[in-house]
This record gives sequence, structure tokens and C-alpha cells, in this order.
Amino acid sequence: MPETLDIIQLRTFVAIDECGGFGRAASALHMSQPTVSQHVRSLERRLSQQLVERDGRKARFTLAGSKLLAEARRILAVHDEALARLDVTRSSTIVVGSTETAAEQVLPELLRRLHAAYPERQVQFHIDRSTQMTEAVAKGTIDLAIVLDTGQTISGPEVGSLPLNWYASPGWTPPADDEAVPLVAYVEPCGMRQRALGELNARGRRVEIAAESGSLEGVIAAARAGLGVAVLPSAGKAPAGLVARHDFPDLGQIFVRLITRRGLDADVEEAALEALDGFFAVRGYVHAVSA
Repeated sequence: MPETLDIIQLRTFVAIDECGGFGRAASALHMSQPTVSQHVRSLERRLSQQLVERDGRKARFTLAGSKLLAEARRILAVHDEALARLDVTRSSTIVVGSTETAAEQVLPELLRRLHAAYPERQVQFHIDRSTQMTEAVAKGTIDLAIVLDTGQTISGPEVGSLPLNWYASPGWTPPADDEAVPLVAYVEPCGMRQRALGELNARGRRVEIAAESGSLEGVIAAARAGLGVAVLPSAGKAPAGLVARHDFPDLGQIFVRLITRRGLDADVEEAALEALDGFFAVRGYVHAVSA
């Protein structure tokens, strides 16, 4: 069976040329630079050819890369024209993505603001993890998304930040200093999980993953069952059935960013930024917001 080419990866490949490098392409596509590099490596594996090579500190397309660039532009043009002909309802619908941890508290205000600004348009929501939503925004299947970022790995305006806290069931007893800390966490990739591991390891504590889940509900359920301690962002209250633990290392904060698909109406992005600005200002976690 012949190899297939991924549209998202092709769009990334073209963006590298149009933007003048991996870093600028990552910024334009609202994804991390490692993700851009991974897309290129995936294309190279599919085609069994080197597409980009290093030239000092810069990167340039090989002959095979230049050929793929021309084909990618043709493929994307046909693809986007087909979507324009088939997707007749997209212009009337705003698709909003959000992480599970932000959805319950952030989305009601965002929905109210978007409905007030665009009463004639339908608003749909997509709840997923930050990694998956970043890909969906780059693909164009989600218009804008609220994502969590533990560092500077995701491009997009920082709309606020939330403290990261340790949570466990009320009756949970922490292990002795010479015992491993049972950690309940999201499956990889997860920046919160990595920060927890880093802080505990830096203090000489051994860690064992007692339970992991791909969903917020699964992480909370495992911690509520007393399987271990979990790390989650907080907007003022602990998840039901859990209490904050203050006898563990401080984890700092996690950034909340708004990412938008290329070509999104600037007024839609501005309405979302204003809603998020209001949410974080009320809770005292606000940062400078820029479009």
C-alpha cells in the first residue's frame, strides 16, 4: 500500500519556507518548535529521503525537500479549495477548544461573551488535552483554543496563569522520606507531570507512577481513591473529594494561552481575549493580554 502524506505535516513544511525557519513557522502555526521538527522527521521517514539539512546554524531544503515543497503547495491548494466548496457551514460556526481543567470555570464566561458579540453564530466546544488541540488549531478544525503551557513551548498570547497545587484524598498519608512518592498523573506528554517529577527528584525523592490517565476525570478519581498525590492547576477551589497538600515542593504556576487558527477573524480573537482577561482579573491571576 503506498505511503500517504499528512496534510498537517505538509502545511508545517510549507510554513518553514514561507516563514523563514523552524522557529518562525512554529510561532505562525501556534505550535512548539519540537513539534515542527517532528513533522519534518515524519515526512522524511515516509519518503525515505532527507528533506532538510543543517547549514551552519541555519537549515536549508535538500533537492528532495525542494521537490516536496512544490508538491505540498499543490496538494494544499487542492485540499483547501475542496474544503471551501464542501464546508458551507463553517463560516457560521465558531469552534472553541479548551483543556478539561479550564473548561468548567472559563468556558461559561467565554460562551456568554461570544454569544453577545455574535448572536447569529453557533458556538461549538471541543474539550481535549493541550497537545491535541494545538494540532487541531494548526489543522484548522478548531478556531481558537485555551491551552495550558508549563513554559514557552506553545506560541500564543498569555492570557493568565494558574497556580499548580498538589492534591490528595483527605485520608491519604504521605510516604516517609525514604519511600517512593506515589504520583497520579496524566499520561505523557504532560508538562505538569514533568514538573512534579523534576521538583521531587531535585529533592532526592524517588517517585513511582501509581496511576495515570488520559483524562482529568481519571486523574481525580485515582487521587480520590487514595492511590497517590496528583498535580493540577487551581482557580480557587480543590476538586471535589480532594484537599490541597502543602507539605510538598512549591510547583509555581502554569501559563494559560489562547491560540487561534490562521485566518481567524480578528474580532473573534479579540472577543475571546476580553472574556479571558475578565476571568483572570477577577481571580487576581491576570497578566498582560496582547492580540
